[in-house]
Amino acid sequence: MEALTDKINAQNKSCAIQMSLKAAKFSAIILAFFGIVFACNFLYTLLKLVHLPRIISELAVGMIIANISQSSLNFEMPSAVDSLVGFGMMLYMFVLGLELDPNVLIKKPEREAKVAYGGMISTFILAYIVTPYLHYSQVPSTGFNLALSITVSGTASPLLSRIVTDLKIGKSDIGHLVSAAGIHTDMVSTLIISVGFMILDADKSLSIRDSHRILFTCCTLVIQTVFAATVSPVFFAWVNHENPEGKPVKGSHLVVTIGFVVVICVSSAAISGYSPMMSAYVTGLVLPREGRLSKLMINKINHFLTKIIFPIYGLWVFWVAGFHEFQLGKLGTWGRLFLLMVIAMLGKVIGTIASGVMLGFQLPESVAIGLLLTVKGHFHMLLATTAIQKEIITASTGLVMILTSMLTIIHTPKVIEHIIKRARKHTPRHRKTLQWLEPSTELRIMICIRGPQNVSSTIRLIEMSQGTPNLGLAIYVTDMIELTEKVAATAVNGEGMNTLTVMNKSVRQMREQITGEIEAYMAENGEGVTIRRMMALSMLTRMHQDICVLAKDLMVSLIILPFHKNRREDGKFDGSGLSGFRNVNRKVLRHAPCSVGILVDRGLGSTKRMSRSFESLNIAVIFMGGKDDREALSYSSCVARHPGVRLTVIRLLLDTNANNSSTSAGKKWFKHTEQEEEMKLDDEYFTEFYDKHVAGGKVAYTERHLINSAAALSTLQSLDKQYALIIVGRGGGVNSTLTVGMSDWRESPELGPIGDILSASDSPVTASILIIQQHSIKGEIDGLDDDFSIM
Repeated sequence: MEALTDKINAQNKSCAIQMSLKAAKFSAIILAFFGIVFACNFLYTLLKLVHLPRIISELAVGMIIANISQSSLNFEMPSAVDSLVGFGMMLYMFVLGLELDPNVLIKKPEREAKVAYGGMISTFILAYIVTPYLHYSQVPSTGFNLALSITVSGTASPLLSRIVTDLKIGKSDIGHLVSAAGIHTDMVSTLIISVGFMILDADKSLSIRDSHRILFTCCTLVIQTVFAATVSPVFFAWVNHENPEGKPVKGSHLVVTIGFVVVICVSSAAISGYSPMMSAYVTGLVLPREGRLSKLMINKINHFLTKIIFPIYGLWVFWVAGFHEFQLGKLGTWGRLFLLMVIAMLGKVIGTIASGVMLGFQLPESVAIGLLLTVKGHFHMLLATTAIQKEIITASTGLVMILTSMLTIIHTPKVIEHIIKRARKHTPRHRKTLQWLEPSTELRIMICIRGPQNVSSTIRLIEMSQGTPNLGLAIYVTDMIELTEKVAATAVNGEGMNTLTVMNKSVRQMREQITGEIEAYMAENGEGVTIRRMMALSMLTRMHQDICVLAKDLMVSLIILPFHKNRREDGKFDGSGLSGFRNVNRKVLRHAPCSVGILVDRGLGSTKRMSRSFESLNIAVIFMGGKDDREALSYSSCVARHPGVRLTVIRLLLDTNANNSSTSAGKKWFKHTEQEEEMKLDDEYFTEFYDKHVAGGKVAYTERHLINSAAALSTLQSLDKQYALIIVGRGGGVNSTLTVGMSDWRESPELGPIGDILSASDSPVTASILIIQQHSIKGEIDGLDDDFSIM
């Protein structure tokens, strides 16, 4: 009995020890995983400085850890990692197929497809001719040469799209072209590889399978594809209908959907032995990609891949390949690496140059497109790793292919940097601004109005902007009409551009009244002016888009918007104003393709008609410095040419001799290089303006030296009843000391510090205010619009 008890105790102790060891091993694996993730994130943070994507950090960390673990520590990879990576790559291929649209293959090829096919065909031909002489395979065969050639011809479209987007050229014409061509290349090459998996047997050095086996696999895959393409749209539509946007997806529906997708994906693999990854890819291609369910699957799977699979994948690739076995000392290894890289790049470049010649592309852009289309990714490295596992190629040759895939990614930031440099050379840095408008160019202004209450001020703006009759002036008077259900029901589209007609009675009467008043003015004073009537008919949430598109199409230099508050009979503005139109103004300021002005009308149009024989309208422009103030001064140059305008330029300068803390802070501020550059530009432009207008006596000039913002505020308030219109820049100038504190209690921040002070409800100034913002190159690429054009 004691012996039995001792035996049981010994077994319990042994079991406890084994459980402890397994728990410790599991804990070590979890700790190692978090260590890998941390290392990948840390290295990615460093590599972001040179614009390299996350995959490089994951592969670099995996290469280092695999080499140390195998050569020094003799660790073994847990078998579960193979299963996890295989499952992850199935998900990756499924999402890849789900994001692609196979319908593009049956459409007439556009230029993206022509570029893609040109690069693929030339690379395939070059690889198929050259690679047999480089002995990449242990058992050379036609099947291997075909497989390698089509793999080299491919492109990792998800990775390429991510790189193009992250490096800020995704909205440009070349960015669109590269992304679309990458998608075409990826879809076609992966489809060919999926067919190759049916025909070639990876377990037998890529020899051709038995014809009966090929036919059986093909039939199974076709049945699976037809079933998925037929049933899944109905099933997905039902789930989407039962789970509308804004509500959580029902758990039962989610479980049924996952089961449905899994069954379809593994059908051909389970029945005929077809590759599970390629089966998942083909299934993803034919499933519906629109709707809530598909978007949910894409988002969740991509998140899982990024956070869990890809950090492990980098380690797994180099562990299976055995980086410690890489034959660094052999010249042939480096020769095969270099030549494979040359084949991939040269083949793509030759193809894109040939297609570029047919499509009229310039040579540098054709070369850049070809270099970007060489990008390889996770799938291509997986094919190389699988070839090592199947002993089709040696570990050293497999590493050559994996490292070549890495190198095709590393060069992409430099290629995109070259594209941006060329785009900057071909794109003028300052566009659609008054400051940079050529003197011989016609001045084009879009004046937006909300109704008849804005007509008198519009006419006064047209009158002021005329200057001398021999200078061309085009005014586009644009009605801002909110699209309601009632108005939409009466809208009729005509043929051609800008032929939308609104039959709503109130809208029609309003437009006729506005047109009549403007035509009456033009009949008497229209010399040298072209007036066109336009309309921005849209919901308030999207009206800014209509205005910006119109401004871009009409190539205007200035958009003038009405202030969102309505003026009452007592001359004051209503409290809150029209919040919808306020948002329109803010969005136009942010997205406009040209300079923007906001007119705070305090009766500008109620003053008597301007005369060309004597000065009858007093206007002031406040200049503190900065690009917006320079733009305000530029518009004032147009206004100053009118014989009936008496223009006064008021320059506010910081008194640097005053001995106080604010001046000291100001001095420190001015030492900043960027501020000094702005001040230099201010002085140069103001000197030019002074010589042209002030020196001849046409424009009055006054200069105020102020010690702080309180003095600036007092100066602004003293302008009451001296001028009918005051023109200011929105930015507030470079003298921050003179505007500090002005933004603490702003009513309308979109007007800038000076514009808001002068337009405030408690301001003693009764003059109308025109606040101007100079157009800046929008986007995150310095000196370029996001949607720049270079092709």
